[in-house]
Amino acid sequence: MKILSWNVNGIRAAVKNGIIKTLENENPDIILLQEAKADKMDIPEELHHTGYKIYVNPADKKGYSGTMAMAKQEPLSYTTGTGENNKDVEGRIQTLEYDNFYLINSYFPNSQHGLTRLDYKIQFNREILEYMDKLKAKKPVIITGDFNVAHEEIDIARPKGNEKNAGFTIEERDSMTEILSHGYVDTYRYFHKEPGHYSWWSYRFNAREKNIGWRIDYFLVSDNFIGKVEDSLILENVTGSDHAPLELILKQ
Repeated sequence: MKILSWNVNGIRAAVKNGIIKTLENENPDIILLQEAKADKMDIPEELHHTGYKIYVNPADKKGYSGTMAMAKQEPLSYTTGTGENNKDVEGRIQTLEYDNFYLINSYFPNSQHGLTRLDYKIQFNREILEYMDKLKAKKPVIITGDFNVAHEEIDIARPKGNEKNAGFTIEERDSMTEILSHGYVDTYRYFHKEPGHYSWWSYRFNAREKNIGWRIDYFLVSDNFIGKVEDSLILENVTGSDHAPLELILKQ
């Protein structure tokens, strides 16, 4: 089974930039997209002819944030947000339930320039971790998406120059450590120990060509599920967004 995850920076832009060709080349069973910036009515017509069932969780604010899932196999259940009392106004969370796992598509907040949303982000992290743990008590959890944090120095090209910047503050990194400490495995780092691999590059200063990047997109799995994972990849050569897509391959 192959699961693809990608911050596409707008689904309409992604279609123009060749996402359908990527889907044809990779042929994933499930595609989870972040920052879709669209509601159901805005999904390009071409995507409705790809053989996938489409699930959209838009933000209340038009053209902002939002998540989207495309699945060949219909899930046992589909929900948005983290529970009845927590309305997902920014469209950041989708959960697809399958026989052997819960699959969460997530778009974590950016703490923003000047760290104006740092407190909001840390609170979001706490709430989604509580939600993950609640699901994990029933069956294994896979969570993927743009976490908007480079966890360790190996995950960023220039750690020293970014220590107080959004996405690499000690508060965000500690929060990521807290998530992992609850029994979750960073699948990419489990299989790939070497530095120099990133999932996001600024559009400025030819950062992607120079590989001045950040690894801020993840596939985490419950620690009792890591044996079911065959590999976890960053498709660094696939363009069309400022993020590279991720790929999780599960054993038969």
